[in-house]
Amino acid sequence: MTQVFPTKANLMHTKKSLELAKQGYDLMDRKRNILVREMMARADEADALQSQIGAVYEQAYAALKQATLHLGDCAKYVGAIPCNDDLTIEYRSVMGVEVPMVTLEETPTDVRSFGFAATNSDFDEACRRFCEVKRLTARLAELENGVCRLADAVKKTRKRSNALSNIMIPRLEATVKSITEALDEKEREDFSRLKVVKSKKDSGKSGE
Repeated sequence: MTQVFPTKANLMHTKKSLELAKQGYDLMDRKRNILVREMMARADEADALQSQIGAVYEQAYAALKQATLHLGDCAKYVGAIPCNDDLTIEYRSVMGVEVPMVTLEETPTDVRSFGFAATNSDFDEACRRFCEVKRLTARLAELENGVCRLADAVKKTRKRSNALSNIMIPRLEATVKSITEALDEKEREDFSRLKVVKSKKDSGKSGE
């Protein structure tokens, strides 16, 4: 610990630094709690979404299987479906952490690029289900990326909070205590010195 010269100015400065360090710790602790809540909410939603995606995949492949049984090879119809890459990514701040917001432009379900006469309802259902999977996957990617960013921020915030709690604040408290004790000791010495001087003066006056 760096030795600080015991003066009243240094004592005031150190107390101010200690107050700021405690305020910083409180802010870091609140920030960490908010980030953890946000992260856990996203993680829970991501878990639920993964199960939902699995269920929709099963429905989609079941519908595609039925369509294949009636239509044969569906590749010629699948190739007629345009690729939808209308994906936009924006960001919003959560306690200073930039988390993504993914938006996928949905394709209208009543617009098809293949002939209705050549296909059947099973093929239409498979198309709808796979479109739903794509939409849910975009949302899942948004959630999982946000969880990773928030987890990293929580780790950094916890590290800074621990540094304040375990290093900076105890060090400043020890410095305040050291300066206070030194000033008290100096005050006692000055008081004792003044008593001696006064006693000598009083003795000199009585000797006259």
